[in-house]
Amino acid sequence: MARAAAERMRLMRERRRNTGLRELRLVVPDPRLQSVRRRVAAQVSGLVPGVEEEALSWIEAVSEFDAPGGPAGDATR
Repeated sequence: MARAAAERMRLMRERRRNTGLRELRLVVPDPRLQSVRRRVAAQVSGLVPGVEEEALSWIEAVSEFDAPGGPAGDATR
């Protein structure tokens, strides 16, 4: 039975790749944990607003997803 499930997953991934999709798995800190919330709060308290604003402005300026017509260079991907 495990082999059948593995084969179904392989076929599903293949179908997704054929449509230009790729599976991505992320492992992220759990915000429900108090220890994680404390760590994030400590990091946020150390941010300098002017520097962060400059960084966000730069990210927005170079973001390919904000460009008219969708992502830049999509034809070469």
